[in-house]
Amino acid sequence: MLTPAYFRTSSPRNRSVVIALAALLGMTGCQRAEEAPPPEVRPVRTMTVTKAAAGDVVTLTGTVQAQTEINQAFRIGGRLVERSVSVGDPIRPGQPIARLDDQNEQTSLIAARAQLDAARARQNEAQNMYERMRDLVAERAVSQAQFESAEAAARSARSAVEAASSQVTLAETRVSDTRLASNVAGVVTAQGPEPGEVVGAGQMIIQVARDGGRDAVFDMPARAKAVTTLNTPITVSLTADPRVTASTVVREISPRADPLTGTFRVRARIDKPPADMRLGSTITGRLTLASAEVIEIPPSAVVRADRQTAVWVVDAKTGTVSSRPIQIRSSDPNRVEVASGLNPGDVIVTAGVQALRPGQKVSLLKAAP
Repeated sequence: MLTPAYFRTSSPRNRSVVIALAALLGMTGCQRAEEAPPPEVRPVRTMTVTKAAAGDVVTLTGTVQAQTEINQAFRIGGRLVERSVSVGDPIRPGQPIARLDDQNEQTSLIAARAQLDAARARQNEAQNMYERMRDLVAERAVSQAQFESAEAAARSARSAVEAASSQVTLAETRVSDTRLASNVAGVVTAQGPEPGEVVGAGQMIIQVARDGGRDAVFDMPARAKAVTTLNTPITVSLTADPRVTASTVVREISPRADPLTGTFRVRARIDKPPADMRLGSTITGRLTLASAEVIEIPPSAVVRADRQTAVWVVDAKTGTVSSRPIQIRSSDPNRVEVASGLNPGDVIVTAGVQALRPGQKVSLLKAAP
């Protein structure tokens, strides 16, 4: 450390060098202080959180489908040689639908009938022997053991006839199963294998939309599904001709969301469907939601990380942001309904969320009331 005594005893040249060094160090310190970068300020777009009534009308797009669709299929496998109906054809109970190659089944039936004839011949022989032994044992001409053996052989022959008869019935049933006839009335909506293909037991040959009720089928967003119950009314109209309308009531709500769209399948029974509402017609449904106060924010405001959802909240006093976890009740591509985590009056970032960090200073581009 340089003391006043040093300046009194040192030479003028030394004192000049020390003063120059001190001035240089002072200038360097000032330059470093002046070169410190100012804190980064990110421009962001924001909105002020409010509660709004969610009693608006939801528009749904769906199709007209039969309440019941039945697959017609063979009970045995084989090569399909004929299908007599196609998509769009009306069908009635008992009407022939398709036919399999029955060569194997006919051969099996012939063999089963031959076995039955042989079993009946053995039964006649055993029965005659039993009757003779019955008379002889009464006269004590044969032993009791011989009689019992003949009796057992007769019983065995009767059982063999019954077994062979069952095999004939089974073979006849399989021959009958090579012919497929409709057991319902309706319209063919889909067809499966073509003649010449080998089909399996239970494989769909045609699909029949059963005559009777019609359904309006919609894929409903979670927001609407949350307030929809059985017997909820939905007004529907043909998309191609809005003048054709009908009233429906919800009769079935899927409890599981589609993994790709996040929507829920809803079926509503159409009351007296107009003739123009044919199967497969595109329809538009209108569902009025029950009024409720909810907090809704745009999807762009939500940050997802590690299976957690959060938003950036702006502190008006410091001009900085902080992350706040939220719980989502429902969402769609246009809106997110928040169950908890936000309060009316909170200012959240709606654009620029990916570039923020806790404590980041921001400048507000726009604050929506």
